[in-house]
Amino acid sequence: MPSRNRSALGAAAAAIITIAGVAAPGVPAAAAPPAASTADQLTRVIVAYDDADAAARAVDRAGGKVGRALSIVESFAAEIPDTQLSALRAAPGVRSVTLDGEVALQAERWRADGDANSMFSVVRATGALDVWKKTDSSGRPIGGAGVGIALIDSGVSQVTGLNDPGRIVNGPDLSFESQSPNLRYADTFGHGTHMAGLIAGRDPGTNFLTVDSPTNFTGMAPTSTLISVKVATADGATDVSQVIAGIDWVVTHRNDPGLNIKVLNLSFGTDSYQDEKLDPLSHAVEAAWKKGITVVVSAGNDGKTRTALSMPAANPYVIAVGAADSKGTESRSDDVLADFSTRGNATRSADLTAPGRSIVGLRDPGSYVDVNYPTGLVPGDTTGRYFRGSGSSQAAAITSGAAALLLQQRPNLTPDQVKKLLVGTTDAMTAGDVLGRGSGQLNVKRAIEAPTPTSTQTWTASTGTGTLEASRGSAHVADPVTGTELTGETDIMGRAWTPSTWAKASTAGTAWTGGTWNGATWTGTSLSGTATTGRSWVAVGWSGTSWSGRTWSGRTWSSAVWDGRTWSGRTWSGSTWSGRTWSGSYWSSSIWQ
Repeated sequence: MPSRNRSALGAAAAAIITIAGVAAPGVPAAAAPPAASTADQLTRVIVAYDDADAAARAVDRAGGKVGRALSIVESFAAEIPDTQLSALRAAPGVRSVTLDGEVALQAERWRADGDANSMFSVVRATGALDVWKKTDSSGRPIGGAGVGIALIDSGVSQVTGLNDPGRIVNGPDLSFESQSPNLRYADTFGHGTHMAGLIAGRDPGTNFLTVDSPTNFTGMAPTSTLISVKVATADGATDVSQVIAGIDWVVTHRNDPGLNIKVLNLSFGTDSYQDEKLDPLSHAVEAAWKKGITVVVSAGNDGKTRTALSMPAANPYVIAVGAADSKGTESRSDDVLADFSTRGNATRSADLTAPGRSIVGLRDPGSYVDVNYPTGLVPGDTTGRYFRGSGSSQAAAITSGAAALLLQQRPNLTPDQVKKLLVGTTDAMTAGDVLGRGSGQLNVKRAIEAPTPTSTQTWTASTGTGTLEASRGSAHVADPVTGTELTGETDIMGRAWTPSTWAKASTAGTAWTGGTWNGATWTGTSLSGTATTGRSWVAVGWSGTSWSGRTWSGRTWSSAVWDGRTWSGRTWSGSTWSGRTWSGSYWSSSIWQ
């Protein structure tokens, strides 16, 4: 792993170079087929892959050249000697090889109903499209109406599909950007907007008579209320104390008028190996769960390299979601666990999976990922609205939307019952790895139609008395002037962390007093605005010697935690937001290699 002193910018740049080339040049060729003659004619092809790196090496061994990435179909363009076409088709990691001209016309205009990973395909495959045609006890279509879903992430931008002031609420901005009025609440990173679209996006004018049109973008719970709690900045930087403060805020304000927060989405995780019964982040989500909030967490994106789920997915109470790979087909019979999805271990692995590879969500123009990862753009998208990403982050967001549908249908469900319904009604996954896929793949239609189960989880209760530093794992923010990292038992405000005092308040749901958390004022005490003009939590200025007018930056952070294999065809994958951590060293390490 690269040194933690490597800059976020440098890490991102290295990642971009890797992506642009698909595979590093000069990789030694093992057991290579006979080299192509220089007289061989080069033919332009589209290489669809199961493993992009292996496919690129196969092209290199065959004497060909890798070209542009085609994330829409998990493919890349290439030129290959025509005598090597058969060998390339049979090479490991290669799904198919098609002459470029055969697909050029099809790719000129993107169609949601022709893309197995579009949101239209996702809501159809998971059964949400059928659920929307059902009604609750009041006769309302089941789209999540009346259910609040809290999204702790990098904020939500008001792009088309999320520009509904009646449903999208800005909770407190606890990020380092909260002190800049022009950045407050806005998603400068791009991850939160992508997650929000999958959860609750809905195009203007769309209703339950038109949601089944592939020309409209519709998330899993299109009539739910989304409460955005921003904790991360433009480079993805945040400290675990900010995330914990966000979770505690959600618990304290879950029953506020107009919020009714019943679901909490965390498409994020740290690489902490601290015992989940001690870890503060784990304790925070468990406290939320026991206060009646269904907590959905991404399992992680470390593939087989990490033998534990990310934190707080490691907590056994919450719903840990792995990423399924559709293999680019509408049928679920060939779906497998995505190669990047964290497997965990026999004691704690994902509870279920949901679509998580190359998912088409809403683009956040000008955000960090939009600017730095243009391969996430969807070829043929004439609207310029969409962006493709992969990871257990996306899988968790889709599952959070499904939970909201259940909670509209049966408002009195406990989190344990929601988990039992979702986990107990999945579609079996018979191909690929067993460890990491849980009970199978999300099918919310079957969950809606299943009887209400009796379910009470009885895991050993967490104490939350572990250390804040261990909860961070390897993710640290740093002072941009001195380079000093925030470490130890201190939050971003410079306040000492006393585990026993905090854990007791978190368990009781009283960690926030007005706008104060852990002894310092972080935010205001109420919402301003209306459902017509838009509602946002009142902000306040931060003060304290630890700040000195500056802000922390993501020097060792660099965004690895918010999802990140590539934001392109191969992935957006979660080592960043979802899986390993919010820490920047990951964007520069194995995720990108």
